[in-house]
Amino acid sequence: MATSNYVGMQLRDRPEFTNKPKPLTFPPDATVSEAVDAMCAKNFGSVVVVDTDDKVIGVMTERDIMRKLVHQGLDPKSTKLTQIMTHDPRVARETDDVVDWLRIMSNDRFRRLPVVDDQGRIKAVFTQGDFVSYTWPDLVYQATQMAKASIGRNYAVWLIGGGIGLYTLLMILVVRSL
Repeated sequence: MATSNYVGMQLRDRPEFTNKPKPLTFPPDATVSEAVDAMCAKNFGSVVVVDTDDKVIGVMTERDIMRKLVHQGLDPKSTKLTQIMTHDPRVARETDDVVDWLRIMSNDRFRRLPVVDDQGRIKAVFTQGDFVSYTWPDLVYQATQMAKASIGRNYAVWLIGGGIGLYTLLMILVVRSL
């Protein structure tokens, strides 16, 4: 089985790292309404809440809006991001390994990963979807190899099954022609 092309690859090495749109950032005292307006305008599912040095202090997602704002009956025009955001979210360094974070996000069940530079300033937000698109070619290749190996190991079964199928098809054709 082939080894992954992504083992040892840093997050910043992905071509998408520099091509991804700049994350939406807001200060913690911005209102949910302001953030939602920007999310809708840019079709983003989250905003990163940063301090005055652009360091990540929180993340607000669509799920936070639904569960912590709408469900609680809060007013988006007066509710501050700091009231509903996820405080101190997990962040990755741009030099971290792609596969490590894919595993962590899957195991810990979170979908958005702020990526920061050495000073802790926000650079990008990776999503589980980004990681899946990075690893999808490897998964398809591995599935193909497993199928080939399975067919090769079970050659006699495939041969007998194919023979029976061909015989059945021929019998149907012969009976119809009578």
